[in-house]
Amino acid sequence: MSSAEGVVLVIGCGMQPYREYLLASAAGRHPLWMFNSADLTWQRGHVRGGTVVDLFDRAAVLEAARALAASRPVLGVLSWDEALIVTAAHVAHELGLPGPGIDAIEGCRDKYRSREVLTAAGVDQPRFEFVRDEAHAIAAAERIGYPVVVKPRGLGASIGVVRAGDAAAVREAFHAAEEASLIGAAAYQGGALVEEYLDGPEVSIDGAVVDGRYRALFVAHKTVGLYPYFEEIGHLVDGADGLLADPEVLGTLAAAHTAIDFRYGITHTEVKLTARGPVIVEINGRLGGDLIPLLGRFATGIEPGAVAVDVALGVEPWIRPAAERRCVGVRFAYPPEDCVVESVTLPEVRAERGVLAAAALVGPGDRMLLPPAEFISRYAYVIGAGRDPQECAAVLDAAEAQTRLTARALTLTASGG
Repeated sequence: MSSAEGVVLVIGCGMQPYREYLLASAAGRHPLWMFNSADLTWQRGHVRGGTVVDLFDRAAVLEAARALAASRPVLGVLSWDEALIVTAAHVAHELGLPGPGIDAIEGCRDKYRSREVLTAAGVDQPRFEFVRDEAHAIAAAERIGYPVVVKPRGLGASIGVVRAGDAAAVREAFHAAEEASLIGAAAYQGGALVEEYLDGPEVSIDGAVVDGRYRALFVAHKTVGLYPYFEEIGHLVDGADGLLADPEVLGTLAAAHTAIDFRYGITHTEVKLTARGPVIVEINGRLGGDLIPLLGRFATGIEPGAVAVDVALGVEPWIRPAAERRCVGVRFAYPPEDCVVESVTLPEVRAERGVLAAAALVGPGDRMLLPPAEFISRYAYVIGAGRDPQECAAVLDAAEAQTRLTARALTLTASGG
């Protein structure tokens, strides 16, 4: 490729076990250039070049983007890192490229703002209040009615999200959510959202938006655990999921994206299927995490990284679903207690038996802490497939039973050491 052919700029990437398949998929659609906070390593084989820049210094990223655009055509920009999607939207705006719009991406990133905008537009939302201290959190919970969910306003992956059934639990939940918020962007630190707890199963839908038109790609059914926290311990994608053709669900998704005026990009929208209908939990302005796009690819044949490139270029995504759909799921293994890892044993990957992938996420000597000390404290994952949800679950049950952790218990002191 000559420099005149142009590149799609990818801002950040994430951890190799969770995101390399996306980078490879995107690279198969169009030449890429990457902005990264450190020298490229495993990413190098998937991109035409890279720039080292402090990804959390927006001015520095914008300057680097202008310099890149001066050296070669930059035709699109994207990011699937939750912490960087606002900066990516600013770069798209600066370079005159297709993007979600800065207000729209803020409507995804700031969950308080999202609640206000969607409620004003008549999109069904849980009752909510944003509070700055525990006394107001308790008062809000009593107005909303127990149980409630307490969560940070600007994080993803259910980090710091806690269910509370009484005033004492709300007090603890507020502090867990506020403390978790401090790991995120400064604009969203402090305080917490107190929300109505919604009964019903939760799903997430990854979708593509081109010129404001929303198109659902695949649906993941979520399993959570480690009550009262909402750790995401598994997801299941059915390639023939009926929700992909459900007019009420699709209508709610389209209305939500119109309300925040999302223009171009990929979103990962979480929805509760309640007795009163589908209710938006949140809209994330990026592809899903937790390997959900990989499950979608295995289940439907859709290449999510390639679709992300298409919409970044401002064109309708090139989607060719497989003729034969299947069910594919992931399970994440958590330790039973705080511990120091000695070893992880994985099941054998055998596609003919439905086990598509298995990987350790920690190594000997790593320390693992459960919520609220740390979140997403996983030691391994397994991916399995079947002809239907029941067969997929059986494959995952067997693979999970063969995934073992050897560790020694860790007792924390009052200072956390």
